Amino acid sequence: MTLKYNTQQKKMALPEYGRSIQNMVDYAITIEDREERQWCANTIIDIMGNMFPHYRDVPEFKHKLWDHLAIMSDYKLDIDYPFEIVKKDDLNVKPNQIPYSNHKMRYRHYGQMLEKLIGVASNMEEGNEKDNLVALICNHMRKDFMAWNKDSMDDQKVADDLRELSQGKLELTDDLKELMADRIDAYCKPKTPANPQSNSQNGKQQNNRNNNKRKF
Repeated sequence: MTLKYNTQQKKMALPEYGRSIQNMVDYAITIEDREERQWCANTIIDIMGNMFPHYRDVPEFKHKLWDHLAIMSDYKLDIDYPFEIVKKDDLNVKPNQIPYSNHKMRYRHYGQMLEKLIGVASNMEEGNEKDNLVALICNHMRKDFMAWNKDSMDDQKVADDLRELSQGKLELTDDLKELMADRIDAYCKPKTPANPQSNSQNGKQQNNRNNNKRKF
């Protein structure tokens, strides 16, 4: 018997099932008796399902297996399918083209979402809510700037960019800088660990309590 390379054999529609399953499907097509052909197709579906045991009993997955059987037979397997199988013409349907965003950004390292936030903040009324949003924006601008330029970080650059992107409606004031620092302290810096000495004393006290319990 002469062995053949896979490249010399018939191309498989769904190679993930392997050559053996494809050979079974090809054989099922040649069976003349319809009842026997149906029995053979059911057996092939069971074998295909055993390859994915965690999905085998899911109805949607069962439907997909019958679709795959039809595809692997090139729709030549004349049997009673328990589901409405996918049509051959639908296999080559191309999805609708996704339009590419043509939005132009002055500074791409800040991102489009941050530019939208600046626009929102520019139209807000003066107050605590606006100050907190601008402080959040500036902290993000600093983070994005440092991601692209780790050698230097200048708050003046952030202030200039904020003024430019907001068309002069927003300014990075000293009060906002303090608010930026407060937000970093509140949300970014890790909490100071407890005093190790006090932990040691608490541990000794607990051990003494346990020793006293053992005496009684």
